[in-house]
Amino acid sequence: MLEISAVKLNPKNPFVWTSGINSPIYCDNRVTLSYQEVRTFIKKCFADLILEKFPKANCIAGIATAGIAQGALIADVLDMPYIYIRPEPKKHGLKNSVEGRLPENANVVLIEDLVSTGKSSLAAIENLRNSGGNAIGLVSIFNYGFQNAFDAFEQANCPYYSLSNISVLLEEALAMNYITENQFSELKNWNLDPVKWSENFISQQANQ
Repeated sequence: MLEISAVKLNPKNPFVWTSGINSPIYCDNRVTLSYQEVRTFIKKCFADLILEKFPKANCIAGIATAGIAQGALIADVLDMPYIYIRPEPKKHGLKNSVEGRLPENANVVLIEDLVSTGKSSLAAIENLRNSGGNAIGLVSIFNYGFQNAFDAFEQANCPYYSLSNISVLLEEALAMNYITENQFSELKNWNLDPVKWSENFISQQANQ
């Protein structure tokens, strides 16, 4: 992610998530699909993780939109059926939440590119279960390490694993001189309490 500049930093003009949180860091994991070596590395790591953690899996589901391509690549490596899940039912046509043919009695592992609060992932889990699928777990390329997200997956009875996380990313970014010591401290402070950091940023902007 660092080598292909998929990580963007902008503390002075932070990115706004759908949850409303202001973030000085943005990880654009879609960029990984444009690099063959990176794409191959990620799908192999995903496949190994799924085989280790979910040996009973027999179907892969990508979560729209960023998980669709990743999921298809992984399903191909594992030679499993593939579906993808919409964040909400389609408003026309068949009004599907799940696209593709969901096998009967399928043990499904869901694929995300990134997990922050976990809200969209949990909605996909619910949509899959409402459609008759057995969501046995979820995996992602990256997560921000928010405890409330891990707690939510536990409450949903859906084990969750990630290939990497923000702690690893920041340490590596500092070692590669991708970020400065000051940026490292700023990003750590944000990660400890993103809501408070967002509130402070908004307050500072209002006072300028």
